Amino acid sequence: MALREDRVTMAHGGGGKAMRDLIAEVFAAVFQPPGMEDQARLMTEALQVPGARLALTTDSFVVAPMEFPGGDIGKIAVCGTVNDLAVGGARPLWLAAAFIIEEGTEIALLRRIAASMQREAEAAGVRIVTGDTKVVERGKGDGVFVTTTGVGVIAPGLDLRAEAIRPGDVAIVNGVLGDHGATILAARGDMALSTAIESDCAALGHLMQGVLAACPDLRAARDATRGGLASALNELAAAAGVGVVLEEDVLPLRAEVRGVCEILGLDPLYLANEGRLVVFVPEAAAEAVLAAMRAHPEGAGACVIGRAVADHPGMVVMRTPFGGTRIVDMLVGEQLPRIC
Repeated sequence: MALREDRVTMAHGGGGKAMRDLIAEVFAAVFQPPGMEDQARLMTEALQVPGARLALTTDSFVVAPMEFPGGDIGKIAVCGTVNDLAVGGARPLWLAAAFIIEEGTEIALLRRIAASMQREAEAAGVRIVTGDTKVVERGKGDGVFVTTTGVGVIAPGLDLRAEAIRPGDVAIVNGVLGDHGATILAARGDMALSTAIESDCAALGHLMQGVLAACPDLRAARDATRGGLASALNELAAAAGVGVVLEEDVLPLRAEVRGVCEILGLDPLYLANEGRLVVFVPEAAAEAVLAAMRAHPEGAGACVIGRAVADHPGMVVMRTPFGGTRIVDMLVGEQLPRIC
């Protein structure tokens, strides 16, 4: 094994033997990309089908702490990018991964991150095919930042978009909300919170393919990451020109998440999720979509939370158990920084 250092040095970003050893032993040995050229050369039979389209997305991940109950920055980097493709109806296929590494970072941490990424990629049915590393001086970064770019294929005739949502369509989520945000809060240790909650971080590509098979008329989907469910619904409502009504008494929230939010004065609807999505479907297809979601571990807690309406277009409101309503606006500011 050529890599003998315990921590990253500036030489590991200098373009010479030290960098080659870092890339070869920490990343390439795990990801096993198809060749070591400056680009990946890709082909899939899915693109040979007339009308098929490529989907492309990119995202950067800066979560603190980098390792937490239920996941780490590597797992989020894969799952988050896979999910951005999946909610557009694409079948995720390939990922590129770029790492900005601070001088002094433990090599063992990099190995754990790479191993986590590879496990999630294999589970999601995608390959990490190319990437890059950069090293910055001590104090000029914060451990490791990861940027992932994902490529997938959208089947002919499939066109998920918010503008397709119609009044009467039903809103469905695939499970409990706010676990990731609450987990990160507790893991930071700033507020002496003790909880057994784990992040919901999960890749949802297989779940989305099951939903699409059960409901070809699926209108739109969105993953509820930064800004939580509330922000995702506001984006969809504004783009579709419809109102959305939520039912507070059916929102799936753990008692522990409610408790953390009550202590800190937070609204769980704005807490980040890393394995949750919301879909809008025709009411007649709701039961089929629920069954399709519940067939996957990531969708075991799927439930209907509301519907689209013609009233108050672009606005999300919630009906309380006491018969009142309140506006659920877009998140203003940053409820939790460095969350994903």
